[in-house]
Amino acid sequence: MAVGTELLLGQIADTNSAWLGEQLAAAGVGSHFHQAVGDNHARIVLTLRTALARGDGVIVCGGLGPTQDDITREAIAEVMNAPLVRDGAIVARIASFFESRNRTMSENNARQGDVPVGATIIEQTQGTAPGLICPLGNKVIYAVPGVPYEMAEMFERGILPDLRRRMAEAGEEAIIVSRVLRTWGTSESALAEALQERIDALDAASLEGSVTIAFLASGIEGLKVRLTGRARTEAAVLALLDAEEHAVRSVLTEKLGDIVFGVDDESMEQGVATVLLARGLSLGVAESLTGGLIASRLVDVPGASRWFRGGVVAYDSAVKHRVLGVPEGPVVTEAAAGAMAEGACAVLGADVGLGITGVAGPDDQEGVTPGTVFVGLALPSHQPVTRRLRLPGDRVRVRQYAAISALDLLRRALLES
Repeated sequence: MAVGTELLLGQIADTNSAWLGEQLAAAGVGSHFHQAVGDNHARIVLTLRTALARGDGVIVCGGLGPTQDDITREAIAEVMNAPLVRDGAIVARIASFFESRNRTMSENNARQGDVPVGATIIEQTQGTAPGLICPLGNKVIYAVPGVPYEMAEMFERGILPDLRRRMAEAGEEAIIVSRVLRTWGTSESALAEALQERIDALDAASLEGSVTIAFLASGIEGLKVRLTGRARTEAAVLALLDAEEHAVRSVLTEKLGDIVFGVDDESMEQGVATVLLARGLSLGVAESLTGGLIASRLVDVPGASRWFRGGVVAYDSAVKHRVLGVPEGPVVTEAAAGAMAEGACAVLGADVGLGITGVAGPDDQEGVTPGTVFVGLALPSHQPVTRRLRLPGDRVRVRQYAAISALDLLRRALLES
């Protein structure tokens, strides 16, 4: 639960909830709801009560500062039906914090020493506001500052050990791990349809020792298939994920082809690098439409010099003709893309060439409409392979889509060769 009107106004992003969700999952704690609420006492109380009705505990971030709109403590006290009592030791520590910086503590800061009766504190080590652990029967409210580094430190030192103790007492210890398969070249609906039977089978399994599947759209970086496993040990959950990854890859390959290009943080260019290295091949690129975007992505891969010879940005037609050897005539065609790929091999001394041309917009060129892209591939012992693509979006998005689409075509062609 994130507290702060500034979150609702979009003045700052709620990075705390995302970080906490990741940490809770790693600890085997199911995080079922995230909610933001403004600096309003009644709404904070309502949100706390709703959160406690939904689950066994709630982590509250924010609203523990010294100003009048920092009212998380008061709201928690109302939910606990307990008075606030000022802890002199906390106030003394805050005063010492200011003195160490040659400053005088304002009276407002003393509010940060107010603690609901029955709660224990998580001592502050980096700021002024302590955290709170507030039991309500067999449920609990944790309250931490909204400052990200203060929140993270208190979570690891105070909240996580208490959560683990509670889970052990309830016999609910588990490990949750996610693995992401990254795909390109299909739609979210096609992914869901292809994996529907698998999803139905997993949904019917028990919570303990099971895997779930979800889909995440990632814009120009494709679609992600997230596999999340839960088991009592790390070895057990990794074994579950290994088995499920194999099953999902088999289904997707059978129904949609080789659309999986990476796992977790592996990029498309890393996928290309892996295949080139495995085959002992080098790559050169010739770009018109993308203007160096492809080469830039390729050199982001550590060790790219082992397999990437370089690139030629041939934006002007004369450069295509004179440097790359593209025959005189139209340069926004499949034939021109193929000739650019062959030219990249010749000029750069590469085993494999990739050429790309097209129209990003907003105007037509050589009678070709915006969003039309031509990709050429020159592979060892093969005639040039060419493809015509139709890509959506404005000029920027067409160029970005073209770069990753061309790399995916190269990856697939190398796997098939």
